Amino acid sequence: MRLTEDERAMLAGAAGEPRRWAIEHQIAVGEFFDAADLVPVSQAHIMADTESLGEAGICFLESLAAAPETERRVRIPTLTDPRGLDFQTYKRLGQTDAMAALEARTIAALKSFGVLMTDTCINYQTILPPTRGEHLAMGDTGVVIYSNSVFGARSNFEGGPSALAAALTGRTPRYGYHLDECRRATRHFRLDAQPRDLSEWGALGGMIGRACGSYWEVPLIDGIENAPGSDALKHFGAAMASYGSTALFHMPGITPEPIEFAGSVPDTVRIGRAELDAFVTAYGATGDKVDVVVFAAPHLSLVEMAAVADALAGRPVHPDTTLLVATSPEIKHAADRMGLTRRIEETGAIVAAGICAGQSYAGKVLVLDQAKGGVATAWMLHEMKSRGLVPLALVFNRVNPILAQGAAFGSVTIVDRFESDVTDLIQTGDELRIDPAAGVVEILNR
Repeated sequence: MRLTEDERAMLAGAAGEPRRWAIEHQIAVGEFFDAADLVPVSQAHIMADTESLGEAGICFLESLAAAPETERRVRIPTLTDPRGLDFQTYKRLGQTDAMAALEARTIAALKSFGVLMTDTCINYQTILPPTRGEHLAMGDTGVVIYSNSVFGARSNFEGGPSALAAALTGRTPRYGYHLDECRRATRHFRLDAQPRDLSEWGALGGMIGRACGSYWEVPLIDGIENAPGSDALKHFGAAMASYGSTALFHMPGITPEPIEFAGSVPDTVRIGRAELDAFVTAYGATGDKVDVVVFAAPHLSLVEMAAVADALAGRPVHPDTTLLVATSPEIKHAADRMGLTRRIEETGAIVAAGICAGQSYAGKVLVLDQAKGGVATAWMLHEMKSRGLVPLALVFNRVNPILAQGAAFGSVTIVDRFESDVTDLIQTGDELRIDPAAGVVEILNR
């Protein structure tokens, strides 16, 4: 990779150990993705919840935070994704004092870097919306797809270590969605029915994400009769990113970038009322008993908080059901002032600020359709290695950047971009020899 004089100085340790680590990590990630150089970024957004950090991740943050202040301070505005614990509600959610202690250590370490503890995944609605063409290092997948698509900004999925590295250097490797050629549409979807509410916008995003199934696919969606609002686009994009690891979509006349296909125009996939209804019906619990209902992920806007209060209309939550509503600290303050929090909690519901229901400890069972790499993975590979539980290597047809960043951070062997489908070639129980430098995987027993 081409490095500037400032970047070479950081790599040599002239700017202190935190920045030396940061740029070394970025070079490892950039070389994996064939980045020519580093691009300056103006914002960073860090996922660093304690469940994914673990003791090893927190100790790593604390080790960097022990450096002199001039060496550890971030160079650009740096925000945080939701935490794993709200100090006002954690006991009601079955979380422990030990978890709270880990959270306090993490907060102290991040504050020492000069990170702004925004604790939200809707920073584009509440904190600092990006602008078209602005290069970012955003972590939360919903934040990335909204920033790329709705605002026309430029960011890859940045795992926690990579977002922290970008905050310390003010740069990120120039690959993926920082490049024009990766932002061209590769799939085409046409709507024959219009989403009627936020649930159906989320369902539509889930359907398109599942159909794309790759971080590197860019869907174009037409047939939309009326421009969706901010909350609709929020649910649409977040679901697409969750189901397909998608980072960018285009809507003619709605999203800002000119429409251009990466090659020949792909076949059109049509989505009608029957497909939308089937997807919604297949989602969620069945039967008469409901244990938990969660309004979160993404955080609720102020308008959504009002909608939940109106929908409850003062009726009590069933004693055998937990109702959790999660929003950003900024929206929580506004909801408190307007009486929305009181109206919701009078029913027996819990309103939590700054947490993600998907990052809480209590009763967690993770079931993944594919190994696409969630926002936690970059830290978790480091934690797994510290416990001796990390895989010897990771092999993919095409890897999500967060997994690659986590592998670089944890020094885990990872190989992708093969000439053939490795899931067809490699069988369970095969003995492999892996040469990551050459990009070769040899099957020894066949």
